[in-house]
Amino acid sequence: MGTMRKLRERVEACRRCPLGETRSRAVFGAGDESADLVLIGEAPGRREDESGVPFVGQAGKLLEKTLETVGLRREEIYIANVLKCRPPENRNPKREEIKICRPYLEEQLSLIRPRVLVPMGNFALNLFTKKRTSISKVHGELFSHGGYGVIPIYHPAAILYNRTLEPVLAEDFRRIVAFLAGGAPREIEPEQMTFF
Repeated sequence: MGTMRKLRERVEACRRCPLGETRSRAVFGAGDESADLVLIGEAPGRREDESGVPFVGQAGKLLEKTLETVGLRREEIYIANVLKCRPPENRNPKREEIKICRPYLEEQLSLIRPRVLVPMGNFALNLFTKKRTSISKVHGELFSHGGYGVIPIYHPAAILYNRTLEPVLAEDFRRIVAFLAGGAPREIEPEQMTFF
């Protein structure tokens, strides 16, 4: 295992799938590299592709506003994506792209060693579940995966399309903060999983 800097260099040089040829910049991730909390989105959008920083567009603004309501600051957490490069026209990630990019995310997580992972949306969620499921069924629920506590939430971009979900997102973040404050163990017993 290397350092975060070396991993970033590998991601920025990556051409293992066609997205490496169409991107402007790789979007590695940003934040506190020893954070207890890692948020995981789907893939960079146009603004992220231009800046190289995750969640800087409208969804990022909503995310920061929600973090503030629960007393968290972006600088205290780490934010990454399933894919490190923007899919053309913001299309959904393809299975092969996820398979190629996933080891980068896994290595990031092994370097950060957070207590809690927060997959945002279905693509991120399904990296951490044994069976395919929907974020609408499991958002805000706690389960265990690989020694991490996992609490999925709606992707902030989904909230932009359905503002009635904004209070749901805030409530899910309150649950995340409560879990972090409670000092619960890293490993949650399998029988406590709510949807396997």
